[in-house]
Amino acid sequence: MSGAVVVGTGVAGATAALTLRSSGFDGPITLIGEEPDEPYRKPPLSKDVLRGTMPFERTRLRAPQTWQQQEIELRTGEQVVDVDTLGRTLALDDGARLDYDLLLLATGGRPRPLPAADGLDGVHMLRSASDVPALRDRLDDGSRVLVIGAGLIGAEVAATARSRGCAVTMLEAEPTPLSRLLPPRIARVYAELHRSNDVDLHTRVDVTGVERASDGLVISDADGRSWTADTVVVAIGMVPSTELAERAGIAVGNGILVDEYFETSASGVYAAGDVANQPNVLLGGRQRIEHWQSAQEQGAAAARSMVGERTPFSQVPWCWSDQYGVNLQVAGWPSATDELSIRGDVDALNFTALFRRDGRLVGAVGVNRAKEIRALRKLISTAPGADPDVLADPATDLGTLASATVSTALT
Repeated sequence: MSGAVVVGTGVAGATAALTLRSSGFDGPITLIGEEPDEPYRKPPLSKDVLRGTMPFERTRLRAPQTWQQQEIELRTGEQVVDVDTLGRTLALDDGARLDYDLLLLATGGRPRPLPAADGLDGVHMLRSASDVPALRDRLDDGSRVLVIGAGLIGAEVAATARSRGCAVTMLEAEPTPLSRLLPPRIARVYAELHRSNDVDLHTRVDVTGVERASDGLVISDADGRSWTADTVVVAIGMVPSTELAERAGIAVGNGILVDEYFETSASGVYAAGDVANQPNVLLGGRQRIEHWQSAQEQGAAAARSMVGERTPFSQVPWCWSDQYGVNLQVAGWPSATDELSIRGDVDALNFTALFRRDGRLVGAVGVNRAKEIRALRKLISTAPGADPDVLADPATDLGTLASATVSTALT
């Protein structure tokens, strides 16, 4: 028996390998990744690890002996360069070949490059553990750090740099920070949060050039403005790594196209995590989600599908961020055009925003309201038509309501 091969040692791939084994798959399992490190959690990289308050070893997904105990062959620092879906074989960068019966592609993505900054000393990106040491060494007290991009990674790096005493400038192309995640009314809260922590935030900036000058790196934009920094961090999004799938003739489109069971256009080949473009069984259409929690859940679901437990994937997306001691959590698919209601106090950074679309609860954003977001994530899935007045009423215990709704759905 050739067994199962999982390409990618991120959370989706690692979870899939472990789930295959726990779901009764008794054949060989091989987990292959390009990174030299054993599987680890990436969310702390832009926060505690970059800040220097958490050693990298604490980010490991499992103890080192786990893989051997679970009879999973973990191969790090190796790259799969080709897939023959008819012959069911893989080619590795060292010329070796592997046979497979089942294959999962969890190839994730890579940072979106900024051509104007390519190859310049002092320009950094943050996607993997190997990116952290060189960047952390640049975050000295008083140093000038400029972050291009105010999405989750950029905003977290800016907050971390401020905690280390750096003078921080952040440039964002959109009108607000976190624009892919938050509607403008909520995103403006985060604009003020960064500014109140002395980040020089500029929005609607189209960066056109980065060059080395005598006093540092000079960043210029289409309006003729310029900023000077000692260190530049480029955080302008992620590009899904579909090259392997494309070479294999597997259908792609903003990621690797999969069905509701995570199977690709090639029989026996599945995809999960940041790279998977999947049907949204709750709202319709398709989606590709770049959140750690979703990647973990997708890896587990794909593995169960691979062993024959085929249930359409319907998990509601959820992610979080910590900036300046403020906890942000987002569930579902909030949009600027949704009907919005607020529980709590926005100005006090203690609130939950609920989003309804066509009479249905579709999303929730919470600031320092983790318990409510957990409850609302369940309600988005099981009771999207819940009375909006009841949900918005601060007297309503959302946890109790969600538990009752789930119990009713199961009976």
